[in-house]
Amino acid sequence: MDSHSETCPGWILLRGLVREARHWEGFPERLAQVLQQPARAVDLPGNGVLWREASPTHIDGMVDALRRELNAAGNRGPHRVLAISLGGMVALRWAQRFPDEVACLVLINSSLRGTAPFYQRLRPRQYPRLLMALLLPLSHERRELAILRMTTRLQSDLHGVAQRYARWQREAPVSKANLVRQLLAAARGFPVPQELPGLPALVLTSKTDRMVSWHCSRRIAERWGWPLLCHPNGGHDLPVDDPEWIIAAIRQWLSSSGLTRSAQQPGSERHQGQADERTGKSPQPKTDAQAKE
Repeated sequence: MDSHSETCPGWILLRGLVREARHWEGFPERLAQVLQQPARAVDLPGNGVLWREASPTHIDGMVDALRRELNAAGNRGPHRVLAISLGGMVALRWAQRFPDEVACLVLINSSLRGTAPFYQRLRPRQYPRLLMALLLPLSHERRELAILRMTTRLQSDLHGVAQRYARWQREAPVSKANLVRQLLAAARGFPVPQELPGLPALVLTSKTDRMVSWHCSRRIAERWGWPLLCHPNGGHDLPVDDPEWIIAAIRQWLSSSGLTRSAQQPGSERHQGQADERTGKSPQPKTDAQAKE
């Protein structure tokens, strides 16, 4: 039996640059509740519970570290992977190198070297702000507040969120060396595949992302014929700005592509909805009526 047609063990959630599993807040639990599938947020080296480790300077190193962690826990997949920003690069490379381990992907506000110019992958106006926020000797709260102002748009209590994030940073500090290592890995990227046969994926993006142009997500979706959904006014950190929109989008995509049925019925065809998926068409979540492409 094809490993892709077996029951999927659940979702793996990957965060981006200098972010950790706690930055998902209650998202994994909510995702698991709505989809009735397990969801686990995993830290990459240098972040969260792995803050003492050196971050790899290549995406491949991050993939290898992630696989070691999951295999050590006896969680061999195939996994459904939800990833944002740098985490999306790791997820896509994982699927490219080890296709039997990744059942499907959901990418949020990610970008890839070779598919978009550098000034879209990180907006130039954010260069000085990002360097100031990450490298100047600011208090943890001031640094997190500066980052939130770049990455979110719909938060009404920025100071409260910044205080919570500052506490996490004190508990599991990301070193400046690991920051540089993660930036280097993102800049280097990896050889982008021409084809990713049989890989179902959904691409989500924010039209008003201040950090990364939404055109990066559009190019990813167009390259492999994946559906693209655009949030009309969210920021780069869309799981913080509008988690319910993401969950609604994933739920509808799984249903329309047949992936919900294949997850519940071992031995059923994995890609019942693949032909429709390749057209790039997918129903919008009801909360995103005005963002239809």
